[in-house]
Amino acid sequence: MATDGPPRVAYALGRSTGTAVTRNRIRRRLRHAVAAERAELRSGAYLFSAGAEAVSMPFEDVQRRVRELLVAVADAR
Repeated sequence: MATDGPPRVAYALGRSTGTAVTRNRIRRRLRHAVAAERAELRSGAYLFSAGAEAVSMPFEDVQRRVRELLVAVADAR
């Protein structure tokens, strides 16, 4: 895997997460949270996933968890 170039981000939400409407809402929330933390993204590929609870979580909690994951990834490198 090449580690140079812009970061690539994908979202994986299985059917067990809920209906298509629920999955799309979670995907939008994740996309927005990742965009807010864009400065933390290093080059590489990222795959984000979430459970059905992400739909009812306050957005600040979703964003905090995304930030924590990105910090953990940066520390692991």
